[in-house]
Amino acid sequence: MSQTDAGAHAAPAPGPSTGADTSPRPDESGTGGVGTDSEDTLDLRLPDELLALFSEQAESDEQAVADGTRGRPPGIALPAFTSATADDLLDNVAGWGPATTPAGVFHLVPVRIERDLPLVSRWMNDPAAAEFWELAGPHSVTEEHLRAQCTGDGRSVPCLGVLDGTPMSYWEIYRADLDPLARHYPARPHDTGIHLLIGSVADRGRGLGSTLLRAVADLALDKRPFCARVIAEPDLRNTPSVAAFLNAGFRFSAEVDLPAKRAALMVRDRALRHLL
Repeated sequence: MSQTDAGAHAAPAPGPSTGADTSPRPDESGTGGVGTDSEDTLDLRLPDELLALFSEQAESDEQAVADGTRGRPPGIALPAFTSATADDLLDNVAGWGPATTPAGVFHLVPVRIERDLPLVSRWMNDPAAAEFWELAGPHSVTEEHLRAQCTGDGRSVPCLGVLDGTPMSYWEIYRADLDPLARHYPARPHDTGIHLLIGSVADRGRGLGSTLLRAVADLALDKRPFCARVIAEPDLRNTPSVAAFLNAGFRFSAEVDLPAKRAALMVRDRALRHLL
């Protein structure tokens, strides 16, 4: 996808976030980008009972991921760098398992800053990505953005996109209903947002962004039973990014004015997923 090929995303998470989206902006280099001038995530206090429930489920899911038994069909080995992180509010992104796509077998692998920072920072310094994500500069700029999510309450999970064993994209999977984006559209409980940045120039402009956006949106709908919609908010001026979402089965819902951009609100509905 043009800039979606460079990156795609929807509204994100903490951050500066697909992402993302604090509301990042997209492009194909990031079908969604995150600006440092965006607002932070909503200051919500989750009930202790709910947090305890998530913790209990997380322990069970983490063991399943560690055993290699959750979210993947027999015979498909997870990449050696897969994280077993399960403490998120997104039904354990680490355990979503692989998606088989026309481009190959795809995994979302939660970011580990000590391992992944140099790669993600290099991608963010690509001019096509920098225009929309606004995270160019020394490693510390990207690190601050990633750490805000990695040390948060799990409402946004930064991930590497791994295609046939090779990291090739950056994603932010986040709770759009708990994000500042929710102030700008009629959010529903468990709406899931995505941001995407295609890392390599060689992977952009050939439809790969649309393929992966469809795969990740469908993963979210498959693995999050209470989620009825996947949301994205690319910059309205970023026509390649908007086109990538449309090709991925999203529909254009509305134009929304966000703090850092005028965005196209893109929606992939569970009820329409087999029609679009």
